[in-house]
Amino acid sequence: MRLHWDRMTSPEVARALADSPGAVGLVPVGATEQHGPHLPLGTDTFVAEGIAALAAERAGAAVLPAITVACSYGHGTAFPGTLAVAPELLAATVRELAWWCAASGLRRLVLVNGHFGNRAALAVATDHLRLRRTDLQVGVFEWWAAAPDVAEVVTEDGEDVHANRAETALMLALAPDLVRTDLLAQADDPDRTGGLVFRYTAGALSTNGVTGSPSRATRELGEWLLGRVVDELAERVRRARSERPPLRGPAPATAPGRP
Repeated sequence: MRLHWDRMTSPEVARALADSPGAVGLVPVGATEQHGPHLPLGTDTFVAEGIAALAAERAGAAVLPAITVACSYGHGTAFPGTLAVAPELLAATVRELAWWCAASGLRRLVLVNGHFGNRAALAVATDHLRLRRTDLQVGVFEWWAAAPDVAEVVTEDGEDVHANRAETALMLALAPDLVRTDLLAQADDPDRTGGLVFRYTAGALSTNGVTGSPSRATRELGEWLLGRVVDELAERVRRARSERPPLRGPAPATAPGRP
């Protein structure tokens, strides 16, 4: 099964889920935030959506509408364009989305995260769901940590990844027309987070909103990254269709209620 939730009618969704026991839904979770001078504000969303769509094509899954405004407080207001919601609101949004998916019969969800800043909120959301909705199975997939070789490439030009070589390369593979390639040569800015005790917004860490070396990005690297990440997500979708808890959990006494 492969379906784009928002492009289908209600009866079509009902039939698709009825015909696909163990159906898995992929929820792209992106952001709308500054990505330096060379990448669009929607980069994290475009990456999450692209990975989810390709994995759904490969392994069969439902692709849910993307969450496009998320936890971008870390970018502050020094660089225009960023939109954000509080981490608490993103966590609540994910819980509500899971509730509504379950009401339609979709009870296995993988949150395809395209933005580092969403990690804490997604952990909180899935903590609530695993305790209060034991009839659901919800997990998180982060493209930059899909496999050890991917993580090594992603952090090659700095641990505090943002609009760097790897992310720029992914966009060159997914949406090359949105990359301002004429600005790549002067977009590099080093990672300044090493050894810091406190956390700071982007304006106190970067001169242009970038952390890393986008000038070294190539479409070939992006295609390799995209292939590896999609392979890993597709494999998780296949496993997710039949996965059960290793040990029998408690009866879902709280399942009908809101998370």
